[in-house]
Amino acid sequence: MKQKVTITVNGEPTEIWAAPHETLLETLRNDMHLVGAKQGCDTGGCGCCTVLIDGQSRYSCMTYTVTLDGRDVTSVEGLADNGELDAVQQAFVDTGAVQCGYCTCGMIMAAKHLLSVNPKPTDREIRKGLSGNLCRCTGYHKIVEAVRVASGQQEAS
Repeated sequence: MKQKVTITVNGEPTEIWAAPHETLLETLRNDMHLVGAKQGCDTGGCGCCTVLIDGQSRYSCMTYTVTLDGRDVTSVEGLADNGELDAVQQAFVDTGAVQCGYCTCGMIMAAKHLLSVNPKPTDREIRKGLSGNLCRCTGYHKIVEAVRVASGQQEAS
């Protein structure tokens, strides 16, 4: 039996009817047509589905929608402002850290959270902050560079 859940998604208060077993990833993709968060492992091991819940980085595949009543959810689609990319999004573009793109949205959301709690992280802190997100295309060099650029510690090369 579905239950009504009121959540704010990307700044918009929203009422959703969700089944107890429905994940936030399913709600975002299927009901709200927000497809930035990707379905990867469904076990919280790859990070492709990372979103921010009340400002904290979380795997949407491991979060039941019904547990989010009254909470604030930000997906990658909610970062841009009036068509202008967020600094983290722009840094990923400027540094070429996008590769195939499958992990990109999750990486951006994890980086956004990291920079909110540590505005000037070291490379080691960046790697630790992104450690819950996997990329199968790169050696992470461009991704780390993108976070440094977004933090203002480096210019895009």
